Amino acid sequence: MRLSTTSYLVMGMIALRGPSTPYDLKRAVSRSVGYFWNFPHAQLYSEPDRLAAAGLLALDTEDTGRRRKTYSLTGAGRSALREWLAAPTPEHFEMRDVAELKLFFNEAGSPDDVPKLAQEQIRQHEERIAVYEDMIARHGGDEWAEPRMITVELGLEMEHAALRFWTALADGDLDRLRRERTDRDPRGRV
Repeated sequence: MRLSTTSYLVMGMIALRGPSTPYDLKRAVSRSVGYFWNFPHAQLYSEPDRLAAAGLLALDTEDTGRRRKTYSLTGAGRSALREWLAAPTPEHFEMRDVAELKLFFNEAGSPDDVPKLAQEQIRQHEERIAVYEDMIARHGGDEWAEPRMITVELGLEMEHAALRFWTALADGDLDRLRRERTDRDPRGRV
């Protein structure tokens, strides 16, 4: 059976939170990896059945009522997850940013589009920075959250980098951004 990134996401969420229904997974993803890993949430309802059929998850179905399905990680599932976590990641990070796509095609639009796009992106990145900083303020000192805060720190760095770019673009000063980047890299690389 071929395992996808979604397969590992499902197994990883169950490894972190314990036995879960697909709805539990959807809620947990929206409050965690959903901030940086976008995918169709319908997969959270189909993928657990596929993983259970492969013996990577155990399935417990309620006998009465809504007959909810609860999945838990099997030994084989835990082994597959650990193997994936230990393997090198040769893929470069993937960014699917609609704003960047619009910026690429900007010459086909109106001259007013880029400044409006930049202002909207500044607002969005400032909002996301506030969300991440709030997460750190609420949970940064909690021992259980410490391993997950590393990801929030990476998210903050990426949000600040995007905010610097969109602010320089809005100010019409990309040269300043280039100079700052050169100043940060002592080897002079850009």
